[in-house]
Amino acid sequence: MESEKKIKIAVNGGIGFGAKLTAKQLLVLAKYLQEDEELELTVFQQLYIDIPEGEKDRIVQEFEDAGLSCFPVGPYVKSLRTCNFCKGAVEEGMPVAIELNKRIAGTPVPFTLRPAYTGCPIGCGEPLVNDIGVMKVNHHYNLYVGGKTKGADAEAGSLFKEKLTPDELYTAVDDILRVYNAMGKKREPFHKFLKRIGGKDELYRLTQERIS
Repeated sequence: MESEKKIKIAVNGGIGFGAKLTAKQLLVLAKYLQEDEELELTVFQQLYIDIPEGEKDRIVQEFEDAGLSCFPVGPYVKSLRTCNFCKGAVEEGMPVAIELNKRIAGTPVPFTLRPAYTGCPIGCGEPLVNDIGVMKVNHHYNLYVGGKTKGADAEAGSLFKEKLTPDELYTAVDDILRVYNAMGKKREPFHKFLKRIGGKDELYRLTQERIS
């Protein structure tokens, strides 16, 4: 009999103090692995696992009941890569990171988009070398765009907006994604899109127009 078709999903332990999994979470993941199968750990603090397509809803619910967060794989906004919040959840803005992740992770985009967050200027979450980066500075948030982490042409992103409140941050990121979805070409990475339209100043102008 033909085996059931499988699909790939991404999972992680959610946003907290470091990229960690509990024994319960590991056990529930192991239920869906054969002895010769492997879990792929991505650089974005996610694990890729293949599950039966026909049981997706049930399995995702089982994973979520164990405290795992589940995301689609492909041209979507990745879950937020974060620092370890070593100075504490409140001081480094963990609630803001959780809310931002809830708002944007899994959003369809022209090409896989990688956001990152760090709770202080040390930058352990590497916000400057990802597509969209957030850095908490004192009681506000600075937003960076256009970082590129791979290749000989890797480069740091540029400061897009600074001293944002949480609500201003959410709106700014929403506007960036709206412009990217409206004007980005299929399979066009965000950093290439940004260069094609003329850089961060043009992106700023377009976000002010609130393209839909």
